[in-house]
Amino acid sequence: MADKKNTKNKKLKILAAGDLHGDTSLAKKLAEKAKKENVDLVVLCGDLTFGDTSTENLIGPFVKRKEKVILIPGNHETIATADFLSELYGVKNLHGYSVRYKDVGIFGAGGANIGLFQLDENEIYGLLKKGFEKIKYLKKKIMVTHVHPEGSKMEKFTQFFPGSGGVKKAIDNLKPDILLCSHVHEAEGIEEKIGKTRVINVGKKGKIIEV
Repeated sequence: MADKKNTKNKKLKILAAGDLHGDTSLAKKLAEKAKKENVDLVVLCGDLTFGDTSTENLIGPFVKRKEKVILIPGNHETIATADFLSELYGVKNLHGYSVRYKDVGIFGAGGANIGLFQLDENEIYGLLKKGFEKIKYLKKKIMVTHVHPEGSKMEKFTQFFPGSGGVKKAIDNLKPDILLCSHVHEAEGIEEKIGKTRVINVGKKGKIIEV
């Protein structure tokens, strides 16, 4: 009886990572980790390339191992590059969109409020809200961004990267259960609670999250 119940309530297991910056050996290591941990889904939180160059062998290692992948652009690649990668490998670019896995809704927006490919705060919030609307009926919700929220602990780790007011507004208004982000390398692995939202800087080594 217990086994049946466990099967029914099986959690969604995610490997989330960001800030690969064109490092193909890192992509391979993460893909091996995803396989070994038997995850349901890989979430890549932006800055996959370095300055919008070097797109080869970043998504391929995951696809080769038949992992499901969703990604967003960071501030080091354009939305067009994220679209190119998603179309080339048949994976989902979550920028302004949402997906559903089991009873979990995942929505996101890439880019940042600083760097090579800037978005303003209203645009970041608007994209997040647009994705959220499609999955708001689901019990569990995960928000995926590249940039961290304004006023977070992560902001204290950097003088150069301000937190995003748009992301903070989305936490306040949309109340996701979890926010996955990256961007501030020095804050890799940092977790905190903002309201009821668990905020995780997943970093380049990656984090396993079960929902």
